[in-house]
Amino acid sequence: MAKLAFLGLGNMGLAMAANLLKAGHTLTVYNRTAAKAAPLQAQGATVAATPAEAARGAEAVFTMVSDDAVLTELVTGPEGLLHGLAPNAVHISCSTVAPTTTTRLAEAHAAHGSEFVAAPVFGKPDAAASAKLWLGLAGPPAARAKVQPWLAPLGQGVHEFGDDPAAASVVKLCGNFMLGAAIEAMAEAFTLAEKSGVGRQPIYDFLVNTIFDCPVYHGYGRMIASKNYTPVGALPPIIRKDFRLVLDHAQQLATPMPLAQLVHNRMSTTVARGEDDVDWTAFARRVSEDAGLEA
Repeated sequence: MAKLAFLGLGNMGLAMAANLLKAGHTLTVYNRTAAKAAPLQAQGATVAATPAEAARGAEAVFTMVSDDAVLTELVTGPEGLLHGLAPNAVHISCSTVAPTTTTRLAEAHAAHGSEFVAAPVFGKPDAAASAKLWLGLAGPPAARAKVQPWLAPLGQGVHEFGDDPAAASVVKLCGNFMLGAAIEAMAEAFTLAEKSGVGRQPIYDFLVNTIFDCPVYHGYGRMIASKNYTPVGALPPIIRKDFRLVLDHAQQLATPMPLAQLVHNRMSTTVARGEDDVDWTAFARRVSEDAGLEA
């Protein structure tokens, strides 16, 4: 078993860290709000006061935080993990961040003598708790091989995307865009069915059990068909940030993404209305409202 550290104990990070403990690893954890570490401490984790303290002596450090600025501070700040991470230890970044941020962090680790891989995850907190996440992995070959045993307790599969860590960040942005596009498509289709007198539930039952038989359409489609946007997975402000990353990256590469802009606008409306107690799929309400139906 390995000596690991986990930094960032939101809904996703808390569940992922718990699975590392269940797998028998020795774990040190850190979170800006220290009280969130209490459940893991009760399970045997050590709680550190700073990222550097958490990283000291660890073979690998996982990070799972909300945005690029938080991750950068966690790594390179005055008390960042680089101040405690040993040479040849590896940082496993699971956060959804810009590819340029991933590249800068990889460069910082190279200068420090430590290793860095990006391993963003797909799945809601319940999937994290049941170790059913999907992970995309990119980084130097030796580092990718080293981290595989530590990623195994977190999910149902790891897919590799080469030597450049930024590639995994691109995959994460593409995946989130496709989720948003699927939600918009289902919202429009179900709204059209409702206004036509067919009904949302019948078309959902038919389509997700035939030509769209996959987890995304089953799970998110159920929420959209019923207009019930709980339980909450990712909060709207977080997904709005993710779609801003998609659009920024697309602009850098002169890649038009009008559907990504539409979903970003939908998320902006949700955030502006202060809807912070619903899953991000609640932007599907806008489609019903635009069609003159009650949300």
